[in-house]
Amino acid sequence: MRVSIVGVTGYSGLELIKILKRHPNAEVVSIHATKDIGKRLSDIYTYLKGVCDLTIEAFDSQVIMSKADLVFFATPSGIAKDLSADFVKMGFPVIDLSGDHRLPADLYEKWYQQSPASQSVLDQFVYGLSEFASLKGKTFVANPGCYATATELALIPLLQAGAVDRDSIIVDAKSGLTGAGKKLAESSHFVNVHDNYVTYKLNQHQHIPEIMQELKKADPHLDHIQFSTSLLPVNRGIVATLYCKLKATLSESDIRAIYEKSYADKPFIRLQDELPNLHQVIGSNITDIGFVYNERTQVLTVVTVIDNLVKGAAGQAVQNMNLMFGFQETAGLNLVPAYV
Repeated sequence: MRVSIVGVTGYSGLELIKILKRHPNAEVVSIHATKDIGKRLSDIYTYLKGVCDLTIEAFDSQVIMSKADLVFFATPSGIAKDLSADFVKMGFPVIDLSGDHRLPADLYEKWYQQSPASQSVLDQFVYGLSEFASLKGKTFVANPGCYATATELALIPLLQAGAVDRDSIIVDAKSGLTGAGKKLAESSHFVNVHDNYVTYKLNQHQHIPEIMQELKKADPHLDHIQFSTSLLPVNRGIVATLYCKLKATLSESDIRAIYEKSYADKPFIRLQDELPNLHQVIGSNITDIGFVYNERTQVLTVVTVIDNLVKGAAGQAVQNMNLMFGFQETAGLNLVPAYV
């Protein structure tokens, strides 16, 4: 499988390089960006010397389609929507890591405050939450967002089981700074983030409609959730803490059985006996889920942790590629967490 990466110099693009280097069925044949064109990637990021010495090229859809079998868009939202049409027209496989193909046109315009791709293009894309999507033979995949991935993996089994009081769901999600991308901003400036904890985009985060879109597939009667996002003073990682009331008195073994039924054959989901933490997953494509149930109040607390650049972006994109083309699902993704 020959692949091209558009947006290679961003955090997710660089993560794709590292993952695909170890993939037994894939080779990166071209890399593209809007800056540093004509330079070797390894001259800019010397840790990639001998890993990826390709020269960065300007974007050209025809060149990509002549060289590759698949293109990854690892670009900020607002770019892939304008560049994907050529590939869709030619039936050339695309995996988009940005938010540009996850939502219907009207919702994208409202939440991203940008003009959307045409609805005819959007209709071609399948939402790629790997553990629940049917992707074999699909051509165009919209990779989920990082907050969305963690939240959906925590909630979908409970909603499918009909266990949750729909009006009680509260999600408190936190991200490391790489989730904001490389663009310089005062909100992610070192002096504002270091030794600090900042809640932002309360009730306004662009992943909210994406999350609701997918949760409603599990429970069509779900109307809303309360969702907050905060910045952690760490480089990478997502911690999603979910609180909800259950409809009936359940034991912890009952709740565990719900998750085990959903994830028994899913290689990247681990149920932990205790509440998980970021060190357990950083550098890997693993999602760790743990929970505590208060039988007196019937309040369930679920904690989900992922690496936002791997399971929340590049790792899930490669997992989706594996599912699309019939490769072993874990190919290239047997990444051991760094832990320290």
